[in-house]
Amino acid sequence: MNVTVLLFASYADALGRPELELALPAGSTVRDAIRHVVDLPGTERIPRTPLIAVNERYASLDQQLAHGDELALIPPVAGG
Repeated sequence: MNVTVLLFASYADALGRPELELALPAGSTVRDAIRHVVDLPGTERIPRTPLIAVNERYASLDQQLAHGDELALIPPVAGG
């Protein structure tokens, strides 16, 4: 199955692009997708358990994914 991973701010900067496509086995979870992302070169700034949304809703690492899902890796936000 294919899922789209959206990257924002420092995460997009780290990978040099705002999104990527992942091909994952059926039955994969958010945790599985994150493992694939953090294994890519340049992802040292992305934590092993970032804040995640699936299809615009916050998700747990154990949430099962479906073909066509959209994952957003949400970086920490600082304010002033």
